[in-house]
Amino acid sequence: MLAISTDGRHETPAQRSDRNWADIVQELRVTQTGTQIISGFLLTLPFQQRFSSLGGAELAFYGILVALAAVSTLLGLTVVSFHRAEFHHQRKPALVRDGHRLLVVTVWIVALLTVGVIAFVFLVVFGPVTAILAAALAAILVIALIVLLPERLVRARSDREA
Repeated sequence: MLAISTDGRHETPAQRSDRNWADIVQELRVTQTGTQIISGFLLTLPFQQRFSSLGGAELAFYGILVALAAVSTLLGLTVVSFHRAEFHHQRKPALVRDGHRLLVVTVWIVALLTVGVIAFVFLVVFGPVTAILAAALAAILVIALIVLLPERLVRARSDREA
């Protein structure tokens, strides 16, 4: 039996869950690609000559960035493993809910990782003051693009529909 959802689509709850799950998987691909590029960059650094000249604080910062990259990769894999565990049990709505939550956390980890990598590069190349400025600017962009812009778009659409 087809139902009309609040967005005007004619789909069953199962079809809606399938569509939402497909959206989550597509969004996960975007975060995973970014994470893979950043991870690759981070993993090549120890093999560069200048890496041996980093101080203890810089090495600790680098270690935190590698850990964040690993966590974001593992979160993406967790979504996949949830699907593997659940897909034969007709629990797609719960899978979509949990996948959504993990994806939101993944987006924030990747955002934090991106700000951290920008800070790290600026720290090593230009020094601590420039690194702080670059990280602050990157953090402002994260807030603007990941929080404020989507909220504004949703609010604008809601106002047009009202």
